[in-house]
Amino acid sequence: MKKLAPFIAIMLAICVASCSAPKQVAYIQKVDEIPVEVIQQIPAPTDPILMAGDLLNIDLQGADPVALAPFNKGSYVDADGRFTRMSSSNQISGGSGAEYSTFYYLVDSEGYIDFPMLGMIHVAGMTKNQLAQEITNGVYPRYVKERPSVDVRLMNFRVTMLGAVRTNGQIQSKNERLNILEAIAMAGDLDIQAQRTNVLLYRLNADGKRELHRIDLTDKNLLLSPLYNLQQNDIIYIEPNSSRKNNAWTLNPAVGAVLTVVGGLSSIAGLIIGIVNLTKL
Repeated sequence: MKKLAPFIAIMLAICVASCSAPKQVAYIQKVDEIPVEVIQQIPAPTDPILMAGDLLNIDLQGADPVALAPFNKGSYVDADGRFTRMSSSNQISGGSGAEYSTFYYLVDSEGYIDFPMLGMIHVAGMTKNQLAQEITNGVYPRYVKERPSVDVRLMNFRVTMLGAVRTNGQIQSKNERLNILEAIAMAGDLDIQAQRTNVLLYRLNADGKRELHRIDLTDKNLLLSPLYNLQQNDIIYIEPNSSRKNNAWTLNPAVGAVLTVVGGLSSIAGLIIGIVNLTKL
């Protein structure tokens, strides 16, 4: 019995670890403890704040498309006075810089776009609605007789997921909104050995200031945090837990091959010894 004591102790330790591990895997734990009235008061996600490097699609619509053609990229009036508009797939991946400039406005490093007739507009720090209003006021009634409808779309709302996730890389949001749980789901979820209580969020704001935040994905109060909703160009790094870090060493391929051969020979030798022992019975 004494010889079995160490083995029993090891098995008990494994059982305890396996029972406690799920507690560190679940997201937003004890969320039912948040009062309903508090949940109902969580504000809806706000429109993104425009910043340097953003790619904008700005579309003006109205009763006179010919008059608005100079303000719409990819639109023109031919020699016969006919209005023509080139089509765009609205996809920014895999395209060339020339295609971007044909249909979209790139916010420069100083936060400006060069808009037809209106010149340089400082858009960094604005919302889409604020920019749409400024363009409307600049175009009407100076250049067009009727107030146009101005639609501003952010074409590069994306975040980057790195570390212990199933799929590393950039995640594109088509509706210009993304929360951290949605980003994790789109990345294929976290690895089972991911560190969920100390997630790193790197953020660049519209004013150029950089921020570093630590997020606990198991904390129910994350739903109430301003960090729950992501901003464009956020970078999220998921660290591996201590168990995975301790096992993160690389074996020389030659040594691995030798160990494989030795292991195979040991198995064969063990089988032969077993057969010999059986013949002696």
